[in-house]
Amino acid sequence: MKKTGSTNKHLVSLIQDLKEYAGKEDSAFWKRIVKDLEKPSRNRRKVNITKINDCSKEGETVIVPGKVLGEGDLDHKVTVVAFQFSESASEKLKDKLTIKELFEKNPKVKDARILG
Repeated sequence: MKKTGSTNKHLVSLIQDLKEYAGKEDSAFWKRIVKDLEKPSRNRRKVNITKINDCSKEGETVIVPGKVLGEGDLDHKVTVVAFQFSESASEKLKDKLTIKELFEKNPKVKDARILG
């Protein structure tokens, strides 16, 4: 029988850590992130910087449980958190973190917006 699910060991490890924490702390926020990350890669969110700019406010933390693409520019300061960033998005964004980095630094996230 063919194995299903992600073969990306970093993603599998992240999902496992988030599930464990979400279950222990009963965190609906991290449960939602896990649900989105468990989707097949073709169904995961892909968000351009333009959409992040349009849907965020100054100083906000925006989480994309998928990939951030480099189309557009930001005209205000936003911290962008995602599983992946395209090369052009990485060059354009100053304040960016991976979901794993955010989870390790601040697992009890407050005031973050999930975008997608």
